[in-house]
Amino acid sequence: MNRIEARFNQLKADGRKALIPFVTAGDPQPSVTVPLMHALVDAGADIIELGVPFSDPMADGPVIQLACERSLLHGTRLLDVLSMVEEFRQKDSLTPVVLMGYLNPIEAIGYENFATRAKAAGVDGVLTVDMPPIESGGLMAALKAVELDIIFLIAPTTSPVRRKAICEQGSGYLYYVSVKGVTGSSALNVGEVADYIEQMRNDTDLPLCVGFGIRDGATAASVCRVSDGAIVGSVLVNQIAALAQTPDKVPASVASIIHEMRVAIDAG
Repeated sequence: MNRIEARFNQLKADGRKALIPFVTAGDPQPSVTVPLMHALVDAGADIIELGVPFSDPMADGPVIQLACERSLLHGTRLLDVLSMVEEFRQKDSLTPVVLMGYLNPIEAIGYENFATRAKAAGVDGVLTVDMPPIESGGLMAALKAVELDIIFLIAPTTSPVRRKAICEQGSGYLYYVSVKGVTGSSALNVGEVADYIEQMRNDTDLPLCVGFGIRDGATAASVCRVSDGAIVGSVLVNQIAALAQTPDKVPASVASIIHEMRVAIDAG
């Protein structure tokens, strides 16, 4: 049993929901990332999605695009991100880490090489935003060979046929994009989310986690009432941007947002 499955099993046994923060590795500077990851866990994060900076993050809004730019200014590359995970593992052997990003950096070093290095560093899952399941055979095979989960996005516009295929191919958990548009969108309709999640339950036993539009404890708690977890990114990355000139303040400040969400989710 890998860390992601073990974490969701424990959450289910405890009657709790997953809180999954997203931050971009190397933002606002590389030395902040590992302390930030530890601070997020201390504040109540169950899984960490660690963004791999990319020069053309087409599925992301301006908030995360700028985070990628700040990280790339320091030369942060995929192998640097793996080194950060490896450093994180020196103190934390339990919290699952999922790399989230785009295909190009992975292709640059090769699927098998990436999978082997990611596994050795302590990565648990990979989500490539621009890799549709129908084209993911090579990457999926490389990841499964080293027992890494491949996580897919499902959107409100995903057809039932395509949704079923994604559910069959994915592992770890499924990331439901709660609103149409890029990251940072805020038009969250929990009723519509609940309806779609109910449909997805017919296609999969995987945990169903919801991202996009989650900005505070109230929205995090509301989506967790109808799903298995909340994924939060832009509000955290905005806070990082606000503190870019005082990076030593980033871990505690961002962790305080996660703590507020954790309290709200646990309160139901």
